[in-house]
Amino acid sequence: MHSDTISDFLTRIRNAQQAGHRRVDIPASKVKRAMAKILVDKGYITKFIDIEDNKQGILRLFLKYDAYGHPVIKELKRISKPGLRKYSSTEVIPRSYNGLGIVIMSTSQGVMTDKEARKLKIGGEVLCSVY
Repeated sequence: MHSDTISDFLTRIRNAQQAGHRRVDIPASKVKRAMAKILVDKGYITKFIDIEDNKQGILRLFLKYDAYGHPVIKELKRISKPGLRKYSSTEVIPRSYNGLGIVIMSTSQGVMTDKEARKLKIGGEVLCSVY
């Protein structure tokens, strides 16, 4: 059985938010680190740090809540799955909530948002949407 590490990443964030946790630890990988960086850059999480554990490492994400204690991230949706990969050419890159959210993509130039991919005119695998 292959585990879907990106799905696991999204699920851990969702579960931590539902439980009202301030932070969540996730096994690290290059793709997840890049996704975490995008979430920080776009203001969905406060920050993340790398924790050394003599294995693959751990990403500790610090979650963000609004003044009412609601999570800043309303929805995390996995789009491309290991069993059914979703690729998008630059002309048809999906938008998350009419551009209110972001779509995270894995391209030949690395992991980036839908807006960056459109600007660079490159397509790639549509990993997830964040709103």
